[in-house]
Amino acid sequence: MSNRTDAKTLLIGLLIGATVSAASAVYLLLTSKKSAGNSSSPNTPPIRTGVESLIGNTPLFRIRSLSDETGCDILAKAEFLNVGGSTKDRVALSVINEAEKAGLIQPGRGDTIFEGTVGSTGISLAVIAKAKGYKCHIVMPDDQAKEKYALLQKLGATVEKVRPVSIVDKNHFVNLARKRADEMNLKADQEGNGPRGFFCDQFENLANYQVHYQTTGPEIYEQTGGRLDAVVLGAGTGGTLAGVTHYLKPLIPNMIAVLADPHGSGLYHKVKHGIMYSPMEAEGTRKRHQVDTVVEGVGINRLTKNFAKVAKGWLDEAVRVTDKEAVEMSRYLVKKDGLFVGSSSAVNCVAAVRIARELGPGHTIVTMINDHGTRHLTKFWDDTYIEREGLTPSAEGLEFLDPPT
Repeated sequence: MSNRTDAKTLLIGLLIGATVSAASAVYLLLTSKKSAGNSSSPNTPPIRTGVESLIGNTPLFRIRSLSDETGCDILAKAEFLNVGGSTKDRVALSVINEAEKAGLIQPGRGDTIFEGTVGSTGISLAVIAKAKGYKCHIVMPDDQAKEKYALLQKLGATVEKVRPVSIVDKNHFVNLARKRADEMNLKADQEGNGPRGFFCDQFENLANYQVHYQTTGPEIYEQTGGRLDAVVLGAGTGGTLAGVTHYLKPLIPNMIAVLADPHGSGLYHKVKHGIMYSPMEAEGTRKRHQVDTVVEGVGINRLTKNFAKVAKGWLDEAVRVTDKEAVEMSRYLVKKDGLFVGSSSAVNCVAAVRIARELGPGHTIVTMINDHGTRHLTKFWDDTYIEREGLTPSAEGLEFLDPPT
């Protein structure tokens, strides 16, 4: 009798245990599903806050047509995917952050960001200024693509257009931007309080160089695994080229750093021959504000503090790119890759192909797509304008880069 009772008790215990275990398993399953619906898994990208968080960490992609034609991997940093549409977003955010740290500006007080620019930096500053609670005043030469002015105005910036003159002229767009900031600060000082102005000075402000050293360079290194043979970039302020080169060169000693320079710029001569320009090319003698080219955003005839960081001993080569080559390359990239690029990006790609051909198949070259072609519709991408300049494209492939026979 006792044995039967013990067996019955054991059976009941097993049934109860199994029921409890099953119920626990169902509970855990249901609660885990509920939890999964309310929180992110470790692999889910975090939700970002504000447009400032949409700057940097841009993809590096292989330009298929150029890579296939050269036998090299020609990789481009997709800087046009930054929130403000160009690599200048990095500079704008860096410069404003540094000014805040120094106590020069304060959000919500009515302070104004001033800059002299041919467009892209101004657009980036207008975006960041709005996001951070500042006003924005941009001084530009009046011969730029019309859509740049329109974009700035839609972003709420004040746009002051001036005639193109040399940097030695007090009415040069950069000098006027500095003057406007000084005038605002003088008024604030006289009144004892009130909103202040800050002149960004992208050409000379080393926060430009620093942000590319801290972000763009490390991103390229990580994305390539440190396996690249050349970096090819144009220079306007020189900040991107300087920052990227300073970061990558010590880590990859055999990598070559190459300047891509448009027609009329003096930087090519500085790298190749150690002199900026001949006396007749000095910026004070030129009619235009920068260089005589249809390309916007790169090329200059003075040595900025940012470019000076790489002017001695850091650059291995320079490639001069003609306006016709830049136009041909831009049309080629649309036709072959669906890439609609701006003029400075076309310059980069021409130089990248030249370097790929010099190095030979099997090498990796990194360049940059700085901005989108939509910022250049009424100039670089306007067929009537290009025809008037005698630059109508005619090539079917890359034969426009072949050496003359």
